[in-house]
Amino acid sequence: MSGLLGARTCPGPGEASDLKSPRGARFREPLTEARFQQLFGDAEQEPELLAESRLSLLCRLWRRRARACSGPGAWRLLLARLPPLRWLPHYRWRAWLLGDAVAGVTVGIVHVPQGMAFALLTSVPPVFGLYTSFFPVLIYTLLGTGRHLSTGTFAVLSLMTGSAVERLVPEPLGGNLSGIEREQLDAQRVGAAAAMAFGSGALMLGMFALQLGVLSTFLSEPVVKALTSGAALHVLVSQLPSLLGLPLPRQIGCFALFKTLAAVLTALPRSNAAELTISALSLALLVPVKELNVRFRDRLPTPIPGEIVMVLLASVLCFTSSLDTRYNVQIVGLLPGGFPRPLLPNLAELPRIVADSLPVALVTFAVSASLASIYADKYSYTIDSNQELLAHGVSNLISSLFACFPNSATLATTSLLVDAGGNTQLLRLRSTPPTLQLAGLFSCVVVLSVLLWLGPFFYYLPKAVLACINISSMRQMFFQMQELPQLWRISRVDFAVWMVTWVAVVTLSVDLGLAVGVVFSMMTVVCRTQRVQCLALGLAEGTELYRPLRERHKLLQVPGLCILSYPTPLYFGTRRQFRRTLERHLGLREGGKETPKTDGPPDAVAEPIRVVVLDCSGITFADAAGAREVVQLARRCRDAGIHLLLAQCNASVLETLTQAGLLDRVTPEQLFVSVQDAAAHALERLESAGPKSCTVWV
Repeated sequence: MSGLLGARTCPGPGEASDLKSPRGARFREPLTEARFQQLFGDAEQEPELLAESRLSLLCRLWRRRARACSGPGAWRLLLARLPPLRWLPHYRWRAWLLGDAVAGVTVGIVHVPQGMAFALLTSVPPVFGLYTSFFPVLIYTLLGTGRHLSTGTFAVLSLMTGSAVERLVPEPLGGNLSGIEREQLDAQRVGAAAAMAFGSGALMLGMFALQLGVLSTFLSEPVVKALTSGAALHVLVSQLPSLLGLPLPRQIGCFALFKTLAAVLTALPRSNAAELTISALSLALLVPVKELNVRFRDRLPTPIPGEIVMVLLASVLCFTSSLDTRYNVQIVGLLPGGFPRPLLPNLAELPRIVADSLPVALVTFAVSASLASIYADKYSYTIDSNQELLAHGVSNLISSLFACFPNSATLATTSLLVDAGGNTQLLRLRSTPPTLQLAGLFSCVVVLSVLLWLGPFFYYLPKAVLACINISSMRQMFFQMQELPQLWRISRVDFAVWMVTWVAVVTLSVDLGLAVGVVFSMMTVVCRTQRVQCLALGLAEGTELYRPLRERHKLLQVPGLCILSYPTPLYFGTRRQFRRTLERHLGLREGGKETPKTDGPPDAVAEPIRVVVLDCSGITFADAAGAREVVQLARRCRDAGIHLLLAQCNASVLETLTQAGLLDRVTPEQLFVSVQDAAAHALERLESAGPKSCTVWV
């Protein structure tokens, strides 16, 4: 604490002006950056020593890579890439196994009808939804770091994949296909969906190789929530033809939602009364069961499996009443037993689906990483975003060999997994938090039993029931809109991002809406950096704190001294704002020097600025354009007779300014470690230069 201003008035005749300290004493000399490095840091190295240190750093990195190839290094790498090797030895079998089993079986029961339903949303036969509910879950259990994450089919990805599949493999205009032609069309669509899974998996593996897990931060929470909420509306509208029994072609591209609504309203008189009745009864059962599971989640030992109950009831009703032959009700049909033969997707399709695979990969990673982070924070463990990229990339890549479509973590089954595992009676008695690392294996056992033995029981399942399951599973996404009032109160900018993304998703398409949301979100960040105001600071009475003059505290302002804080990065987008702001505060114009702007009281007389202190603590980074702007400011201040002092520059900004030639305009003695030190030096300069300055309380 040195060189601080005291609460004094203008000195009278014969009085000495003391502008250094509140107590009239100075505890230490003002510290410049160079002096601070001499006292507390390493002295400035010579270029040869600096080059030698960089060479030694490269050598250390090389030795670290070499040690990774040794036995212990390979074991550490294996532990990092296969998380079960870390947590399985510490797994408490007697305490946790029952909870994992109950949760896994519960989620597996839901995976069966939901997988078949989302397969129809992807425009592939229902059995491929069961494949996608088996292979990705098994692979993620081995590679993922999200202990409470449930992977498999996801409505948003199914919708995005289905739109791409319909565009790549359109149905013939006539629509009347024979059995063989229908099988060929389905095979082509399955190949296109598998190629999209292969492409998105390859993209995520490429992102993992480049360690781009940080990219998940560019998909902010408002963007992700608006995307899923808007996609839920797309799912609802796309399932209307199946609910009403209308054989309508699927609309794709921009404004597909409104096109589908128009087509449904036009064809509404041709609705199938039997399928409409089945849909109404299914929704009448599924929606209340969903509400009961949510309202009484703490009282129920395990969530009520409304989906599987509805599937069994509808299958029995359709079989006993022959609804498929008497009323032309569309049914699932035969589910092939076993697994498909592993087959590499048609690589010739990859160039056509790259543009569709990229948004799928981004949505997969963004949704999965955000869900994993939520539960990791709740249960106090950490996730590795790059390992999540590897897990989902390998999951999509390998599962595509078994004709699976793109998959990710899912909102509904993840919440169901945690509720089912956390609410078992054994875990309640032992007060043990659910871990659920093995729940995925039990879920796979349930799906496997359907694929091997129980598939024929779903032969008479009406497809309208699957459409109702699709709609009811969107409940959590629709209810995200309830957060909008709170978001409006917290941040109007985030509210605008949410609304713009949602409107773009609904009116255009899911992938275009995602692009619009990301771009708009980034633009809000850029615009906020350009609208930051440069603040004039004054000394708070009795402290060494400098606060903005506009706060109307009792602040001290010294004539001839201007202390400015610029709290935003200095780059090409903000350089002009920086120049105009400094010109206004310092009275600098190209034609000469003008009267500076004052933030003090209206009746205060603005005196010419002789010393300016620029607080750089808020400048987190500077690019070449911004650094050159500071150099030009130093030149113009020198020409105008203003002594420029820079305070609290971080290391990267200081290095950038130095490389831009700042030290050709200023001396190292004009760079200070803090605003207090720079202000103390400025007061010494003003006092020694004369005439006597007086303090002014604002």
